Amino acid sequence: MKKYTLIFLTVLTSVTLLSCTNSQQNSTKNSEKDTISNQNSTKKTDMIAQKITPCLWVDKDAKAVVNYYLSIFKDGKLKEYNQYDNPPEAKAQGGLDTFETAVMEINGMEFSILAAGPYFKFNESISFVINCKDQAEVDYYWNALTENGGTEGSCGWCKDKYGLSWQVVPVEYFDLINSKDVAVREKAMRNTMKQKKIILSELK
Repeated sequence: MKKYTLIFLTVLTSVTLLSCTNSQQNSTKNSEKDTISNQNSTKKTDMIAQKITPCLWVDKDAKAVVNYYLSIFKDGKLKEYNQYDNPPEAKAQGGLDTFETAVMEINGMEFSILAAGPYFKFNESISFVINCKDQAEVDYYWNALTENGGTEGSCGWCKDKYGLSWQVVPVEYFDLINSKDVAVREKAMRNTMKQKKIILSELK
């Protein structure tokens, strides 16, 4: 119960801060925070780019997490970073003195990062699919995600060094497994089960 009370307090505080609709009221406090967004003149609601945003909970160092993903997804960018003091109630439950939030954009999609302590781990129930234009792109993302602590899975699945699951899939793969030719479909599916990284030439 103590653990979940702490988590609730941290999440409640972060949600309250992230959903603040007028950062002008907090301009003095925000001036002391490391942020790349001009929150003194822009309402938070005006900065929301998409209706649904994945939020990734990590142990610590939101900036390092963002930099890691931006080193892989070259068209990405850091859009916002903030560090906050944890509320006294959370600290009393054993929480960290501070926690961090960040927003990054990858391929036009925003992700929120919440670095608030080692309470949750990623698992395969949530994964992100990278639709690759060709085998070269598959090779690039597979190698980038599995090196430096990442792990290979099966059938095009892998994990990065933070344990987040990815499916690295060439778009042509979907043509093969949905082919009207039964033999083509069956060969693609059968050989997929033998692979870790998807290799198109072995599926045709």
